[in-house]
Formats: sequence, structure tokens, C-alpha cells
Amino acid sequence: MKHTIIENEPEIKLQNDLNHHIEISPNTKTTNGTTTTTTTLNVNKTLKAIDLIETSIKNHILTIDHENCLPNDEDSFFVCDLGEIINSVNQWQQILPMVQPYYAVKCNSNPQILTTLSELGVNFDCASKNEIDLVLSLGIHQAHERIIYANPCKTNSFIRHAADENVNLTTVDNVHELYKLAKFHPHCKILIRLITDDSTAQCQLSTKFGCDLNTAIGEILPKAKELGLQVHGVAFHVGSGAKDFSSIYQAIKDSRILFDEMLSMGFTPKLLDIGGGFERETFPQLSQMVKFALEKFFPIEFSQSNEIKFIAEPGRFMVANAFTLITHIIARRDLPTGGNNNNNDMTPSAMLYINDGVYGNLNCILFDHQTPKVYVLTNENQLFYKQEMMRSLLVNNNNNNNKTDGFKFSIWGPTCDGLDCVSSLAKLSKNVQVGDWLFFENVGAYTSCASTKFNGLSSGETKTLYVNSNEE
Repeated sequence: MKHTIIENEPEIKLQNDLNHHIEISPNTKTTNGTTTTTTTLNVNKTLKAIDLIETSIKNHILTIDHENCLPNDEDSFFVCDLGEIINSVNQWQQILPMVQPYYAVKCNSNPQILTTLSELGVNFDCASKNEIDLVLSLGIHQAHERIIYANPCKTNSFIRHAADENVNLTTVDNVHELYKLAKFHPHCKILIRLITDDSTAQCQLSTKFGCDLNTAIGEILPKAKELGLQVHGVAFHVGSGAKDFSSIYQAIKDSRILFDEMLSMGFTPKLLDIGGGFERETFPQLSQMVKFALEKFFPIEFSQSNEIKFIAEPGRFMVANAFTLITHIIARRDLPTGGNNNNNDMTPSAMLYINDGVYGNLNCILFDHQTPKVYVLTNENQLFYKQEMMRSLLVNNNNNNNKTDGFKFSIWGPTCDGLDCVSSLAKLSKNVQVGDWLFFENVGAYTSCASTKFNGLSSGETKTLYVNSNEE
């Protein structure tokens, strides 16, 4: 049976409430010497995005008859708002214009995303042969010059491939990598990757990569000099989803110490790579720390006299907020002790089984320590996307996240593994049933890139629909 979407009257009240609660900001405009002031909602683009995404979702699910459709027709799918990616790049360029972003391809390797980022002037951080080849395949002018091969521990054949493709910038954190580069890619420019304190990061990387200053100065630099390699600068990474902003300050301070050692040994370092760890929610604070540290340890006189440039490797900052995942409820099992909708009762009333999970696009729950928020998309042939999103905006604006009533469920993926639990307790606004749809917001980072074909329940590629809330 196909969904027959019925319009929702409560949306009108919610939009009025939203207009009342969301902060407005003044804009001044001067014309012929006369200054006028107008006010605009800070969420104008958000409301536009909601309309575009809802229309895209509705047009797609209206074509699906889940009682008679072919296998995989009702599979989960993404809606990507390219406008969110444009907003991310614009925010970066406004706040950190001195730092050239190299997007971490591993975060989300969707070709449309890579093309959009390229057109916006963003370069690429690649960690493997396949990622390099993907960027090179997009038809980007001089693409090889816009890639950093930012993997400190590389396969020999991948190093040779980088040399063949003229990808001439990479990272190292040990002397053994220098021998490989000297043999297979002797003209490659090298950034020495320093270890950082990433203990508070969402995903720690210093447990695997990075050397300390003593190793860099006492071992790597002398060996690079002996082998005649081009030491081009310093790199570090404070961990994906960094929370301790002081760690990037210390890393930039350590980088300056290493730059001074490089210069004293006759190297000509030109590049500081401050890595990733950026998120939209904390970007203003983290970028403020970056600017403060750069001004202190790499002041304009020093940077200009030595022709030093700055780059970074943002991933989730660029794409996390751009993707919505829509999933189908394929089964429901009521629990004998459930049914109590008392807000203080933490017992789910039923188990919901959806057609995506931790072995699919929601692998971020296991691998990236994410807890994606789930919402009701359809129930009783009604579409609730706009209503759910507008209510979410109101709840967040009122700092009232845990006081909404709802129906309690546990949510499970489609595989035959008990580990495939999306949420042990989720509070939904509707008493959803088999055939209804749910959606997850802000799932553009470290989701589809690590999806598997486990149990034969995925084709490996998830359909993506595109909108652009940034278009006039």
C-alpha cells in the first residue's frame, strides 16, 4: 500500500511558535546615505531546508508501495542538503581564512560532495590509493596538486602510485617511512606528524599516529637530512571531534619548536597542517584558539619571511549536518511489560526493527561514538518531517530536551546479530507501526563510508537525493 500523505494542521501552530521563540538579528543597510534596519530570522535557511528536504522525501516515499514493491525498493535512503555544505565552507572561510581546508575524504566519499567541495575551493586529504584515485577521477584541474597523502604509515605500492600520479605531499612519524619514501618517492614533500593530547576527543588518533618532539628532532630530521629528503613542515591532529581546545594550542606551540629546528638544520619548511577535529557546534571556540595560537607562535612577520602557509583536514565539520537518513520500520515486537508512557518509566513498550543499522549507515554508533537522534517521519499515512524538525528547534531553543512526552521503543537494525542495536531506548512522538518511516538527522560523517554488506542485507550503496537550501 502506498502512503497517502495527509497535511498536518499542527505545523502552522509550531511555525508560529518557532517564529516567536527563535532569536532575530538586526541587519543594517545604507542606500544613498540613508541607513535602514531590518530584522531576519537566524533560522531562515533552516526553515527553507526543512521544506526542501520534506518535499524530496515525500516525492520519494509516495512512489513506494511496501506491500507490493520489488525487493530493495523500500531500502533506507539519504537526503543531502548541498546548501549545508556550502554553509560550512562559507563559515570556514569567514572565520579561518588563513587556513586552507583539505577535506578528509574518509569522512564521506560521496562524489557529489567531493565535486561540490572542489568547486568551493576546498582541497583533499587522502589516506589511500583508492581515495587518491577517486579525487583524480572527478576531472578537477590539477587535482594532484590539491591532495595531501595524509597517512603516516603507507603501503609501498601506494607510495609508488602516489609518485606516478604526482601526488607530492605526505606525512611521516617514523624513520622507517623515510626509507620507503627515499626509495619509491624521493621528491615527495614531507610533513612530520607530531603526537597530541587527544584524550578528550570523540575519536582518538594519537594512540596510533604521531611522534614526540624528541623523536622528530633527534631521529627523523637527521635521517631525512642524510637521505636528502624534502622536509616541508609539520602536521598534527588533535582527534576527531576534539573537545579540549587547549590541546591545539599546545600542538601549535610544539610545531613552532620543530619549525625552528628544521630551519636551523637547513631545511625550508613551508607548511603547517593543523589537522582535523572541527565540528560546527564548537567551531567558533576552537577556531578562536587556533587564531590565538597561530598569532602567538607563527606571527605574521615569521610566517611571511619564511613563506609559511597553513592547512587543516576538516571532515565532519563539512558534511555531518548535510545528511538525513530515512529508514523503514520492517517489524515490531510488543513487550509484555511495556505500554507505560509515564515520563519517568524507562521501559520500552515495543522493539522496532528498521532496515538500516550498525552494520549499515548507522555504524557510526559503534565506530564513531555517535548517538544519532531518531524522529518519526510517517504514521497513519501522515508525514511529520516538518513538524518533528520544528518541534526539535523549539525544544533545543528552550533547553528542554528531556521533558517531552512520547512513546518509548528500543530500535534494532535488520541483521541477525544482537549487537545491531540502534537505540536501547528512544522516545518517539507517535506510536509507530510496521510500514511507517523514521529519520535520523546530521548523519553525514562516518556513516555511509563504513557501511557493510553483512548478512546480505545491503547492496553497499545507499540512494541519495539532493537538495540545495543555499540556492536563491
